[in-house]
Amino acid sequence: MLSHLCLGIGDFDRAFSFYAPLMELLGHRLRFKDAQKPWAAWQPAGDDRPLLLIGAPFDGGLATPGNGAMVALLAPDRATVDAGHALALRQGGACEGPPGLRPQYHPDYYGAYFRDPDGNKLCLVCHRAEG
Repeated sequence: MLSHLCLGIGDFDRAFSFYAPLMELLGHRLRFKDAQKPWAAWQPAGDDRPLLLIGAPFDGGLATPGNGAMVALLAPDRATVDAGHALALRQGGACEGPPGLRPQYHPDYYGAYFRDPDGNKLCLVCHRAEG
């Protein structure tokens, strides 16, 4: 369904330092990194799409988060949601909702919400029952 998602960033080194360990934790591999453009992308370990890209806006303006926009990243289990949320906060992210069940979505929805250092809202989510 998706080819790629791109998140605007203002400081490439800071953003890369935030996303690289998070993508590694989720099992994604770096597809490319070009600090001169600046942009980078990750892909699933076993496929070439979808891509998650970070980069400076093409128009040269400031990167600003979208109102109501969020990227939800699939985690293989609840422990990875917990670890990823903690990692994001250690890397300069801001909590938007701690890890936990969100039964208003469905009984096994286990998610955590945070913002990256540029204000982009992200979610880590596992849709599987525990165990």
